[in-house]
Amino acid sequence: MATYFLFLSLHVLGACIWVGGHLVLATRILPRALRERRASVVSDFEQAYERIGLPALAVQVATGLWLAHRALGGWSGWLAANPPARVIQLKLLLLAATVALAIHAKLRVIPRLRDDNLPVLGAHIVGVTTLGVLFTLAGASLRFGGYPLFTP
Repeated sequence: MATYFLFLSLHVLGACIWVGGHLVLATRILPRALRERRASVVSDFEQAYERIGLPALAVQVATGLWLAHRALGGWSGWLAANPPARVIQLKLLLLAATVALAIHAKLRVIPRLRDDNLPVLGAHIVGVTTLGVLFTLAGASLRFGGYPLFTP
């Protein structure tokens, strides 16, 4: 029970850091950068945030996999057609989308970032933030067995 509480707490704290940081970025930092047409506003925030945001995401992934395994067992449980398994499947899909956006941003968008193409990065920021909020809602639904998202 103590291990479960520790892993769940770390998972939730990681979500707070990841989603909270992206909500600040999307609602406060990005609008200012777009208004001032200064990509450096976002870059400065990202440099400081990456030091805590990326480890928080890594903690979420590690603890999330452990929590899913504890709740549903092996892969066959994760691929089942019940509401909790559907939530895990949704969270894995959201993770894949987040990783895809992050890789694209890191390899294609950020190296070419300039003041005039900041809206491209802005779209990535809004996308990752939206995915993070959906992650949070999906995770919260597990408290109710996944039923708020997937009814039998």
